[in-house]
Amino acid sequence: MAAAVLAGATAATAATQKRPASGGASMAATIKTAGTLTRASTASQLGRRMLRQGLQGNDVTILQGYLTIAGFPTSVDGDFGPATAASVAAFKQAHNMSPVNGVAGPAFMAALRTAISAYTADVPTGNVRINPDGTATAPAGAPTAVQAMVTAGNQIIDTSYCIGGGHGQWQSSCYDCSGSVSYVLHAADLLSSSEDSSGLESYGVAGPGRWVTIYSDPAHAFIVIAGRAFDTANYGGPNIPSGSGPRWRSNPLGNLADGGNYVVRHPPGL
Repeated sequence: MAAAVLAGATAATAATQKRPASGGASMAATIKTAGTLTRASTASQLGRRMLRQGLQGNDVTILQGYLTIAGFPTSVDGDFGPATAASVAAFKQAHNMSPVNGVAGPAFMAALRTAISAYTADVPTGNVRINPDGTATAPAGAPTAVQAMVTAGNQIIDTSYCIGGGHGQWQSSCYDCSGSVSYVLHAADLLSSSEDSSGLESYGVAGPGRWVTIYSDPAHAFIVIAGRAFDTANYGGPNIPSGSGPRWRSNPLGNLADGGNYVVRHPPGL
């Protein structure tokens, strides 16, 4: 097995043991992407004050989540530190805004909201339904690939977590984070060989997808399919069935609060 797979999987073990930080609850209530968490007031919470290094709050959490979705991975913790300032500056530079600094003022907020609106304008009308036994049902009208991914996820929700699981062979009694994501992508003919979490950072196309979005950093990866997360980390539960391993999670973005800097990708066309 490749060393990169083992390294990423080892780091992911820690992710499965974490619990949501303070940013998790606010992220669940505010971030709008891929047809989920469509609270109308989300974007309006930005711009009530100028955001700069040293500030904390729910609006900082939203800012960090939006930056991540817009393609500038930022730790979602509600604390405006140097890394968040660097992401703000990078967004400004990419959008030809001046001055290129880490201060998020009115013009920056407007540009960021516009970028997010472009991602969220065309979303599915239905979400995956999580059933009492922990299995999931795809929404009516979902593409064949999405239905295949949901079916595949259901086939491994009673497995446990193990480092490297799902990389040596597709059928396993245990899976790690990237092995689980790779499994459902493979079932939909969207991936020929399994990827570790670092490899998934360059999978497909940048940004959130209409139906499917992958969140990955060197330590962890999870996938959101039609508004529900399929994840080995216990965020956004309940954890049904009990135990470790890949499970469907009702909160699609709760895992963004684990302190990682996630790259957001999606399969072409989805």
